[in-house]
Amino acid sequence: MIVIMKPGTPQKEIDRLSEALTAKGVEVSPVIGKDLIILGLVGDTSKIDDNWVEANRNVERVMHVAEPFKKANRMFHPQPSVIDVCGQKVGGDSRLAMIAGPCSVESEEQICQIARDVKQAGANFLRGGAFKPRTSPYAFQGLKYDGLELLMEAREQTGLPIVTEIMAPHDIEIFEREVDVIQVGARNMQNFDLLRELGQTRKPILLKRGLSATIEEWLMSAEYIMAGGNENVILCERGIRTFERYTRNTLDLSAIPAIRKLSHLPVIVDPSHATGKWWMVDPLAKAAIAVGADGLIIEVHNDPANALCDGQQSIKPDVYAQLLSEIRPIAAAVGRKL
Repeated sequence: MIVIMKPGTPQKEIDRLSEALTAKGVEVSPVIGKDLIILGLVGDTSKIDDNWVEANRNVERVMHVAEPFKKANRMFHPQPSVIDVCGQKVGGDSRLAMIAGPCSVESEEQICQIARDVKQAGANFLRGGAFKPRTSPYAFQGLKYDGLELLMEAREQTGLPIVTEIMAPHDIEIFEREVDVIQVGARNMQNFDLLRELGQTRKPILLKRGLSATIEEWLMSAEYIMAGGNENVILCERGIRTFERYTRNTLDLSAIPAIRKLSHLPVIVDPSHATGKWWMVDPLAKAAIAVGADGLIIEVHNDPANALCDGQQSIKPDVYAQLLSEIRPIAAAVGRKL
């Protein structure tokens, strides 16, 4: 439910109504703009009588929200959210978030060299997998805590904030302490115990869309995190599973404008996992920026042929640098910058 107040309503009247609504068991999220004042009600609003609310002389009208997600809903938060990560902004009109690095951290030399290369190319975040969820239990599972240490060393050398994937709730403490953006992978998008725990932190969360998740299910997963109090959520479209087998997944670029209409949360695109083919990263990365993505997360490896994980979808640093140079005019055409 959304309560639209009359323009110019005094703050004390807003507070008085908010307290009355809170007493009825809902959470009130006020949005106070220059020309519009909204009270977004989160919780069970079935017991709140519209007529009782509209009897307040400062209320313009009451609207009901059909979508089950509330905190992630643009109706409750008309302006785009901007997530601050170590001084870097993601969302709104800020610089595009360019996240790059290898699928897996393999060695100190590897991750630090790639970090230097992608920073020089124009990236403003470093990605790297320390814990790797793999389909096969026999595949490389990552360097785990040693990998985290190497990511921290790469950050020390380059100043790039690090983005890496968490697998289990028991690792939240070390991730909250050492990682700049905690990534929730596609397989964990509906790991609700993990999402609830992440809601208790204030770290930015990069939430990837599940393998077969609808847009509503994706936003409801964001709602789990936000309902716990952590509203620093960045969404990531990384392709969904369809009947098509030529590519690893099917990149749903239509999700970008859909998210921008439904939600205030920033949304980025992962063309590497979406296709599983390195030569498709270039055109789909450009298309993602053209349709309004707030950034890209791309796998970059200095020796893809010998990568321990996902070399077939990784591009080399020089290819990444060329891609960013070609994205700049596309970004400018849609009012964004690198």
